[in-house]
Amino acid sequence: MKQIILGIALALGMASAKGQQDTLKYRVCLTDKAATEYRLDKPEAYLSAKAIERRVRQGLSVDSTDLPVCAEYINEIRRTGVRILLTGKWENFVTVSCNDTTVMERIATLPFVRSVEKVWTRPAGNKRGDGQRDSLTNRPDSFPNRYYGAGEAQIRLSRGDRLHEAGFRGEGMTIAVIDAGYHNADRITALANAKVLGTRDFVNASEDIYAEQKHGMGVWSCMAMNRPGIMVGTAPEASYWLLRSEDDYSEHLVEQDQWAAAVEFADSVGVDVINTSLGYYTFDDATKNYTYRQLDGHYALMSRQASHIADKGMVLVCSAGNSGDDSWKKITPPADAENVLTVGAVNKDGVLAAFSSVGNTADNRIKPDVVAVGYKADIMGTDGNLTTANGTSFASPILCGMVACLWQACPTLTAKQLIDLVRRSGDRADWPDNIYGYGVPDMWKAYRMYLEEKR
Repeated sequence: MKQIILGIALALGMASAKGQQDTLKYRVCLTDKAATEYRLDKPEAYLSAKAIERRVRQGLSVDSTDLPVCAEYINEIRRTGVRILLTGKWENFVTVSCNDTTVMERIATLPFVRSVEKVWTRPAGNKRGDGQRDSLTNRPDSFPNRYYGAGEAQIRLSRGDRLHEAGFRGEGMTIAVIDAGYHNADRITALANAKVLGTRDFVNASEDIYAEQKHGMGVWSCMAMNRPGIMVGTAPEASYWLLRSEDDYSEHLVEQDQWAAAVEFADSVGVDVINTSLGYYTFDDATKNYTYRQLDGHYALMSRQASHIADKGMVLVCSAGNSGDDSWKKITPPADAENVLTVGAVNKDGVLAAFSSVGNTADNRIKPDVVAVGYKADIMGTDGNLTTANGTSFASPILCGMVACLWQACPTLTAKQLIDLVRRSGDRADWPDNIYGYGVPDMWKAYRMYLEEKR
């Protein structure tokens, strides 16, 4: 039964969205879950065995946020004639599409509806990509023949190589990557031995995530590469879910709804660590743009959702943003969330990259949390050749893979304890700031601290 329940909330809307021509999407936030048929003392009816085991192992309680969105409410909303696209149980919302604004006015009057917000308008002349793949040359053998190959400097900076030498390479850990697309990732020989458990597209279920935007491909390669002498990533033996929530063709709030659904899916399939190299502060509808005072970890749906993740026993590692040298300068949601690891970018000598976004949050929490290599980071390109890229988008997965390996080495830690340990291992832990955060983490030092504190 639980597998059916888990699939319904996603398949409901994803199937109905397939081929739909609606021009508007709305987020319908609900007041409660009073009509639910589920019980907190019977979580096996709506949580997977892996999700329950993770909570039990970390001493976390199942609470009302774990209960599915009430089917009775969903059905009543559907009867108005809108299409159900997504549901989010942690923040208790339903995302719908339609062509008629008056039907949304009726939905807003339903007794269980707290608020209704437009989150997407079909762009004029919107065209999707043609799904063409790049041709592959696959020539990574021209790179150095040391063990880590091109990935050496970016893992050694945080001494992740010492964890690997001790046997902690991510085996048994599951990482979800939530991004914009993984162009050609299934066709690159150097990634053929990466362990992919599955894929899911939360933007459009009919799309091929391997024919979409290339950003997630480079992000994933930082962790998953496992070709000694060519490039070894930071978690070469971990297993991966590749999830797509970002629509590269427009920028609307609905992408945060899609991201929230992807996070809950990751929970349902037993993920340990999530990497997301996405962030939002401006939108096609400029009236939705964020301001500094809204960077409090609660204003953006994405930030609220991110702040739940550690409470479910998972760790979110996310990019700080690339606005350090432009007029915005600040981190971008969900980087302002509570109990996550927000990662800024440095070069391979540990010097800050000028583009790396800075903190703090509006409520004066230290951000970024830590920094990792994001300037001339080594990644696998969509043409099958190694290349370099700039951005906190790559600092985040480089750190994320090492976090997964550290958790493999420190299995008794809770998600929040692991986050704290990474911060305390930083080279600026005694004097954190809004530029480097707690600094460059030392993963070997973190492991030794764990062993010492266990005694």
